Amino acid sequence: MSGRRGSGLGKALLLLVLAAGAVWAWWTYAPDSVNLPRAVSDQLPAALAPRAENPTLYKWKDAQGHWNVTDQPPAGRSYETIQVDPNTNVLPAGVPPEQDRD
Repeated sequence: MSGRRGSGLGKALLLLVLAAGAVWAWWTYAPDSVNLPRAVSDQLPAALAPRAENPTLYKWKDAQGHWNVTDQPPAGRSYETIQVDPNTNVLPAGVPPEQDRD
């Protein structure tokens, strides 16, 4: 009798592990728009909510003359609005090829 009971428990445990793996895989690889139910995403603070695909950015210089790019316009100083095309690759500045000597 205990052999059958153990076998059923093993199958139930295996199904539970497989179900948990399926939920994890869906949660990890599903597009952002389907990851969180609307009722949950509506309750998130703005910092955790999914961002727009093409946000407006603001470029401005600080008091030391350094350029800044932020998602909120600066108070009390001039700025330039930037629209980034999400279909364009944005790469960080690197070393010019003539200086890249590995």
